[in-house]
Amino acid sequence: MMPETNSEHASMITCTAPVNIAVIKYWGKRDEVLILPVNSSLSVTLHQDQLKTTTTVACSRDFQEDRIWLNGKEEDINQPRLQSCLREIRRLARKRRSNGDPSSDVSLSHRVHICSVNNFPTAAGLASSAAGYACLVYSLSRLFGVDSELSLVARQGSGSACRSLYGGFVQWKMGERQDGKDSLAEQVEPESHWPELRVLVLVVTAERKPVGSTSGMKTSVETSTLLKYRADSVVPGRMEEMISAIRRRNFADFGELTMKDSNQFHATCLDTYPPIFYLGDISQKVIGLVHHYNRHYQETRVAYTFDAGPNAVIYTLQDYVQEFVEVVRHFFPPESNGGEFVKGLPIGRASLSEELIRAIGVESVPKGISYIISTKAGPGPCMVKDPDFHLLGPDGLPKKST
Repeated sequence: MMPETNSEHASMITCTAPVNIAVIKYWGKRDEVLILPVNSSLSVTLHQDQLKTTTTVACSRDFQEDRIWLNGKEEDINQPRLQSCLREIRRLARKRRSNGDPSSDVSLSHRVHICSVNNFPTAAGLASSAAGYACLVYSLSRLFGVDSELSLVARQGSGSACRSLYGGFVQWKMGERQDGKDSLAEQVEPESHWPELRVLVLVVTAERKPVGSTSGMKTSVETSTLLKYRADSVVPGRMEEMISAIRRRNFADFGELTMKDSNQFHATCLDTYPPIFYLGDISQKVIGLVHHYNRHYQETRVAYTFDAGPNAVIYTLQDYVQEFVEVVRHFFPPESNGGEFVKGLPIGRASLSEELIRAIGVESVPKGISYIISTKAGPGPCMVKDPDFHLLGPDGLPKKST
């Protein structure tokens, strides 16, 4: 598809890309430059109606240099991972044109302007870098007419970004080659495969996490003996079990594996020296609440997972989502005048039995959860066709509203 021309000299494309939340975690690299993981991983792509990155890329002979704006602030375009993505997309476009495929008339010698915004907290453990780099690479690929190897390029920006290039249930195969050509993502099942699955993001805090994922992984690889055991002896079997559970739509197996893998990931962080603490007091109370809830019903109805941050991501089924949100509301009562507690997909109110409240029995923490994002599995990146949604104006600078 030819990029849309926004003025006499500029070509402009806007795309959106989703967040993904891993149920089998990626933690640790065997190659820091190529971003090759020490183990495979598997994630669920969340729906873009609730969580997404939007990116506009523009190219013009009038631009003096490459520039990028993230969430309204200009950032350093020379950051190595950004440069790696730009360089790789241009290389792939050059290769395609040298093979006689004129899939884009955008000159590869022209500079690009990039503007990107998230509709969710950045760097708070909600996979913002995954959505961001997936959106960047997808947008650039549409601008320059590239349609292959996008998973490999996005991986070099942020490892888990390769998973955000697909919808539904996605695995990132660690690969074995030193050049990383076989370390890529592929879809296990589309988002339509399990329509009853629901996702609740319990936002504890929108603050930046204390230890970034990149530095945390590096320290874990260098100091944690549990990480090596996990990568070599635990994850390969769990990947097979998780893919089977998803394909069978067996929530009990899916949920138990999800929680066990989250626990082991955070155990690896504790086994790091010095230890890394991503879970806070509220995170631990959510874990207790989930186990008490499941024990009351004597089956796994809800499952938690935590990435490198304190926010809980809850997987459950449509039949249980209404009651469980009421449980969260009861034990983490929100401010009465603090705006909407549940955002995203609408969830009706439910009544809780005294028996259930007694069975859970955790201490109530007012305002412990800021709000809940209600969502489900969703599709991969897509182009935005309406030019009114471009984040850059005809001059190649961010519109004031962004």
